[in-house]
Amino acid sequence: MHGSVGLVMTMGALHQGHLQLVRAARESSENVIVSIYVNPLQFAPNEDFDAYPRDLEADMALLETVLAEGDVVFAPSDEEMYPREPLVRINPGLIATLFEGTTRPTHFAGVLQVVNKVFNLARPDVAFFGQKDAQQLSLIRTMVTDLDMPLEIRAVPIVREESGLARSSRNSYLSENERIQAQALSQALSVGRDAAARGAGPEQTLRVAREYLDAADGVRVDYLELVDPETFQSLAGADGVAAPAAGLLIVAAYVGPTRLIDNMEVVFRER
Repeated sequence: MHGSVGLVMTMGALHQGHLQLVRAARESSENVIVSIYVNPLQFAPNEDFDAYPRDLEADMALLETVLAEGDVVFAPSDEEMYPREPLVRINPGLIATLFEGTTRPTHFAGVLQVVNKVFNLARPDVAFFGQKDAQQLSLIRTMVTDLDMPLEIRAVPIVREESGLARSSRNSYLSENERIQAQALSQALSVGRDAAARGAGPEQTLRVAREYLDAADGVRVDYLELVDPETFQSLAGADGVAAPAAGLLIVAAYVGPTRLIDNMEVVFRER
């Protein structure tokens, strides 16, 4: 390829959130590579790897609406990505043991393994990732920094449905009623964000968000926390003179059998 290369990595089941990533790459890169691969290494044995939605034909039809001539779709098989069991593995470090890592202890090691492989194959100048997977984004940025990888990681804001629900491939698992119930996740984050804007400190911001979500019908909370967006350390005890200027409210919850995640930036008013 001649010119700059932008990379968008996906697991297929594409929706408007993915297309927003591709558009961001298309706007700033002369060439775009989109990968479509459901990576088995990031699924534990009891997770939904076999049930994960796969429809390459539909994905290609969507991509045709945003890709330009000469752009590339990379959709490898498992045999192409992993000709044998990988012997060299990436240790994602402390952040990978928190939150999503508590529920899915092998997940981020598998994510970084495939991201590293695709970076090496595609050789992008810039790789675009969605803000919705905030902990993943933080870990990928850390890997790129710590391993001196010659590319830029660029975050693209969350794409939401009109209701506020963050777009996700797993939304396809939700029934009509569960989709309504799932709106409580973004609503709880918004309640916390608005409280901070009105002058609440970190502890109060987190408390009002938790109270809202705890009262929501049909939602079983896995975690709801206010964290530093780089280290993912809790900010809940930072109400004193050293209170942060901003933080990230993160949530994971089950609606029916479906586990959803979301996050929202919080900016604290100077006091």
